[in-house]
Amino acid sequence: MTRPYDSDTDAEALWELKRGFELGLGSGTGGDEKQAKYEGKLDDDYRTDWLEWVDRCVADDERCVTVATAGDGDEHELAGYVFVLPERLAFIWDAAVLNEIYVRPEYRGTGVADDLMAAAVSLARDQALPLDRLVLDVDRENERATAFYDRHGFAHWGEMVAREL
Repeated sequence: MTRPYDSDTDAEALWELKRGFELGLGSGTGGDEKQAKYEGKLDDDYRTDWLEWVDRCVADDERCVTVATAGDGDEHELAGYVFVLPERLAFIWDAAVLNEIYVRPEYRGTGVADDLMAAAVSLARDQALPLDRLVLDVDRENERATAFYDRHGFAHWGEMVAREL
């Protein structure tokens, strides 16, 4: 089941998902140096700043961060999340931006990611955009993610480059 993120009840669980997302980026698509960089940024200051940024985005549209829950009865845990930037930031890429999508490893292959992607596409379709596109940054070395995005109709549209500051 998916629903909008609730900062009053979900913040700690969302942060743990965010850590999984970041650590997966560092360890799954690069060497020790990349992994160390991703691990190194996940301190208390980053946590506070990121959760505050999430709250600002959710204030624009509660669907910007959608969570997937799993479990029975009162014992629900967050299985994953998707984070689409609010419409006011559409001019970053002239499109809707899928900032992050992450599913806990034990819920991969269960349809959770498909449900989260459906929520992201629905939100993107509701945004007034210069270009009718949903874009994201994906590391080509991440074969599982690339296959998932291919299955959902994504195609390469340019290539991001980066440099150290």
